[in-house]
Amino acid sequence: MSFKPKQASIVYYVSDIGRTETFYNETFGLSLERMEGAEPYWLQGNLEGGMELVFFQQEAVRGSTPAIVFTVPVGGIDDIIADLEAKAVTIVTPVSEAPGGWSAEFLDPDGFTIGLWQSEAFPRSLQ
Repeated sequence: MSFKPKQASIVYYVSDIGRTETFYNETFGLSLERMEGAEPYWLQGNLEGGMELVFFQQEAVRGSTPAIVFTVPVGGIDDIIADLEAKAVTIVTPVSEAPGGWSAEFLDPDGFTIGLWQSEAFPRSLQ
C-alpha cells in the first residue's frame, strides 16, 4: 500500500499541561482546545498551513519529544504497517488504541520515531 502523508501533527509530551496551556495561549496567542479522552486532558491547536500542535501530559525523555505524527486520512493503518514491515522498517509500537482512533510508531533510517494516527471512523484495513 502506498501512503503519502498530507497532514501531520507535532506532538509534545509535557510535565504540566496547565502550565503549557498558559504559556502557548499567553505567549503566542494560540488558541489551544482542551480535548477529552486522555487524563487529565490533551491540548490541540491548528496553525496556518495545516500543521497541528498536540500536547499530552506524561513523562517524556528528552529526545523522544516532540514527535511527528502523520494522519492516515481514509483508513488502512494496519495495511501501512504491514507494508513497512515488509520493507524491513523497524516497528516500535504496533497498531494500538489511541485517543479517538489508532496509532503506531516506526523508526526512520537514523532511528527517529515517526508516528501514524488514524481516526476510529475509518477501517483499520482497506484490503
